[in-house]
Amino acid sequence: MTKKKRVDVLLHKLVPKHILLTKSETEDLLAKYKIQLTDLPQIFEKDPVAIAIGAKEGDVIKIIRDSDTTVSQIYYYRFVIKEKV
Repeated sequence: MTKKKRVDVLLHKLVPKHILLTKSETEDLLAKYKIQLTDLPQIFEKDPVAIAIGAKEGDVIKIIRDSDTTVSQIYYYRFVIKEKV
């Protein structure tokens, strides 16, 4: 039997930095933009990056992408949900 080689997706050059927000950081984010969790774009709990950072349903992930425009970085947020099968 062959072993499957595990790859750390977070080390890939095309994967931006992902940070799991704390509950208080999530509350601050929602208050700042006057939104609810369901207003955020979604990411599945089974997504390779979500698994790698330990995200669970209900968590919020901050994605930091480098930018070549007037700002150096752009922040995106995703709400973690379970995939319905």
